[in-house]
Amino acid sequence: MDLFEYQARDLFEKHGVPVLGGIVATTPEAARAAAEELLPADGGVVVVKAQVKVGGRGKAGGVKVARSADEAQTHAEAILGMDIKGHTVQRVMIAEGADIAEEYYFSVLLDRAERRYLAMASVEGGVEIEVLAEERPEALARIAVDPSEGIDDAKAAEIVSAAGFADDVAAGVTEAIQKLWTVYAESDATLVEVNPLVRTASGDVVALDGKVTLDDNAEFRHPEWAELAEVAETDPLEAKAAESGLNYVKLDGEVGIIGNGAGLVMSTLDVVAYSGEQHGGVKPANFLDIGGGASAAVMAAGLDVILGDEQVKSVFVNVFGGITACDEVANGIVHALEILGDAATKPLVVRLDGNAVEEGRRILEEAGHPLVTVMDTMDGAADKAAELAAS
Repeated sequence: MDLFEYQARDLFEKHGVPVLGGIVATTPEAARAAAEELLPADGGVVVVKAQVKVGGRGKAGGVKVARSADEAQTHAEAILGMDIKGHTVQRVMIAEGADIAEEYYFSVLLDRAERRYLAMASVEGGVEIEVLAEERPEALARIAVDPSEGIDDAKAAEIVSAAGFADDVAAGVTEAIQKLWTVYAESDATLVEVNPLVRTASGDVVALDGKVTLDDNAEFRHPEWAELAEVAETDPLEAKAAESGLNYVKLDGEVGIIGNGAGLVMSTLDVVAYSGEQHGGVKPANFLDIGGGASAAVMAAGLDVILGDEQVKSVFVNVFGGITACDEVANGIVHALEILGDAATKPLVVRLDGNAVEEGRRILEEAGHPLVTVMDTMDGAADKAAELAAS
């Protein structure tokens, strides 16, 4: 579960991580009142920040500096209701301003490939860390963290040294890193990220922005997480898929994806993204793994979710027959289209391979549904789906 920034701020504060004051507002009037409370009497600023679980808020106009309560209200009016990468802004956080001297980056995350934790730090914060990691990887220190030992004094000092923090800020950063580790460990998180972690003009080290992802597998240990869940923020398509027991994640593209098996679906996303470059930059619209079952009901539920996405222009069904044979999958597709009826309006490209593939293809060809195109290869099917989405 991803947290909103204000929820991460509150979690940081609970564990002693230095943060600035912040008040959540859902109306412009509430934003004004929050600004009046937070603005210093001798002048200063507050920051009006859109609360959405997606990056790129600043570039989208979702982060604005206000020098008065009136200005904060005006910014809140503009930001509330704004669409940022498909997420509607329903709340803003009014945050205290900071006199920033330097910006840093720090995160600790679960490194699944190496089966360990990984701490990353840089003295060049405030930028997109993905860009920094790609263009200047030497500027990002990567330090493995033993799960059984965590980040103690020695490990924190190693991180600070590897990242090249100056001596006059090393002690403050070391302390902040250890407290952020406490957040990570005690909250059963898979990611705790601060960008930027800053040094103020007065020399204080403060977490100005926070991103936290909690491990859903640990939910049974944290009844308090129920208060963190935001039904209004849950994508309606993801909620609909969850009700049907489907593994679905909405993405920002035009080609709907259905596959059986997480590995195959991930490969399908890559192939569609590659093919989409040849068709005007078309991208995958979702991740949807139907698992081992491909009955008519499961396929209908999956198609119903994907076809309900207004961004989807075509659908790519990519199935490798194993325990569930291709003829069963084909029958599932045919029956699913019968169940959906007029609700099915977008072209489907189907690629079947594996157990009973010839029978599966025969079933689809004999059904002759006008929306269905059968392709022999994954690359060919991805290209066709991208072409249809772009047309």
